[in-house]
Amino acid sequence: MPTDEWKSRIRETIAQRYEWHNFNHAVEILDTAYPALWQELQTALDQFILLTDDIMASGGNESTVPKKLSVFLRPNDWKEMRIIGDLLVKLHQRNPNETKEFHIHDFIDSHNIDYVKDRVAVDLEWNSKDQTFDRDLYAFRTFYECNIISCGVIITRSEEMNRVFRQMGVMAKYGASTTWMGKLLPRIQSGRHGGCPLLVVGITPRTMETQEGASYVNT
Repeated sequence: MPTDEWKSRIRETIAQRYEWHNFNHAVEILDTAYPALWQELQTALDQFILLTDDIMASGGNESTVPKKLSVFLRPNDWKEMRIIGDLLVKLHQRNPNETKEFHIHDFIDSHNIDYVKDRVAVDLEWNSKDQTFDRDLYAFRTFYECNIISCGVIITRSEEMNRVFRQMGVMAKYGASTTWMGKLLPRIQSGRHGGCPLLVVGITPRTMETQEGASYVNT
């Protein structure tokens, strides 16, 4: 079977609008085990439109971009979630037999994941500090290792957006040390996600429209 067979599982209307990277068979898991959730995610990406005003807005996750995804996912019961857990330790002693127990409180304490539904988790990082990816990957890894999720999705900027930023004169705001594809992929390739199946989606200029509703790439 071709190694890129997974691409056929992506809806045609969004396959070329975004950049895609599939780690540990995340797409196959979504399509096979969670088809309804996969359809909801694809519909959200299909309806997502990046406007030129969004590029000019203030940076960080308080910008309009994350809110555009929330409009589609929150009504479908995708919730922001954090995992916190204590560790129960048991010491079994022999001769004489004796067991002692103690707790380590807050042994697990991850950061929030933007959208979680059933066993699928989604984070959107538009223009935060690139260290945010370390936090996100740790959260995905923790959720996965605690058997809460089966796979995750991270949405961020594609490198292709840099051309748009230069054209609009805002490249300084979207610097190399912010959340974009070039800062995320090396972290995943070095295993910081702990083997959690991840689908990485890059927002490209092909998702853009002008304020007048015309495709930005055709202007």
